[in-house]
Amino acid sequence: MQLTIERAVLLKSLAHVQSVVERRNTIPILSNVLIEAVSGKLALTATDMDLTIVEEVAADISQEGAITAPAHTFYDIVRKLPDGSQIEIAAGGESGQVTLRAGRSKFNLATLPKEDFPTGGEEDLPQSFSLAAKDIKALIDRTRFAISNEETRYYLNGIYFHAAETDGAAVLRAVATDGHRLARFELALPDAAQNMPGVIIPRKTVGELRKLIDETDTAIEVSLSDTKIIFSFDTTVLTSKLIDGTFPDYQRVIPSGNDKVLDVDCKAFAAAVDRVSTISTEKSRAVKMAIDGTFLTLMATNQENGSAVEELEVDYKGPSIEIGFNSRYLLDIANQVEGERMQMSMADAASPTLIREGIDQSALYVLMPMRV
Repeated sequence: MQLTIERAVLLKSLAHVQSVVERRNTIPILSNVLIEAVSGKLALTATDMDLTIVEEVAADISQEGAITAPAHTFYDIVRKLPDGSQIEIAAGGESGQVTLRAGRSKFNLATLPKEDFPTGGEEDLPQSFSLAAKDIKALIDRTRFAISNEETRYYLNGIYFHAAETDGAAVLRAVATDGHRLARFELALPDAAQNMPGVIIPRKTVGELRKLIDETDTAIEVSLSDTKIIFSFDTTVLTSKLIDGTFPDYQRVIPSGNDKVLDVDCKAFAAAVDRVSTISTEKSRAVKMAIDGTFLTLMATNQENGSAVEELEVDYKGPSIEIGFNSRYLLDIANQVEGERMQMSMADAASPTLIREGIDQSALYVLMPMRV
């Protein structure tokens, strides 16, 4: 194998694929990236056996071939080479190494046979539809903060995507929850997605996909089955296993009769919560809200640090109420609100609170209160 490629082009693709590779691997080949030079293109592939990314870039190929090289080392070398460099990559011969040359720099890297690299095999996934990149960004951004990190409840370690119905309209819905808060966001269901199964996309896949689509405005082709999902766009293909589990019936925890309704300026509220929570303990991050008439009082107390109080003018319908929340969870939700207003519907100090944006009804959040 022999080829020449511009540093910036190679660096961008390597940055994408190497982030899939785990830093610690018991299987040596999984630490490597598969480098294939064929038909005027360089294809880079990385996998952790659950998630695979393939990206193609243009290159000047003088001899076709394939080899694997240590992903993170390869990336670090290319990253440290000077801007504008032309990189020559060659492999073959008896050394069993791959050679990188750029200017006066030369690196020899140990390789492993391409035959050892796991191949996913071609699959014809039964469901396929297209989504705008901005729509996938919204589905991810508005829900992923609520993904659980608790490994024992593995079925909560991702975002649940499924077809649903809201006010008679078919929607594609994304839901995430960790048991303390729930985030739900929906948009119009693509026609071709009407029969899609409900799937749980793992946290790592969500993160890698979000980074990749940050750089594109093209439509994303989504193909899926009960066990696998593929995202294809530009010259990139991301393939992931799905979480094999049943997502809980989240509709049961969304309250419907909360009659105490608080309407507040979202930015002012978030800033006040952030200031007051400076006093709260690192562990609980507790903030108490006391609402009486048109005034909301935010309070935090810490035996070591002291106390903090801040008052806001609000629109409120209902009798006086005191309720406590984890301030970090409150801020996570407030940071997702794109409009100026945020609406909190409460029942009492022990029941789930429903949070919506002022005008936009596509997003919905549920937050469990805490004792303070």
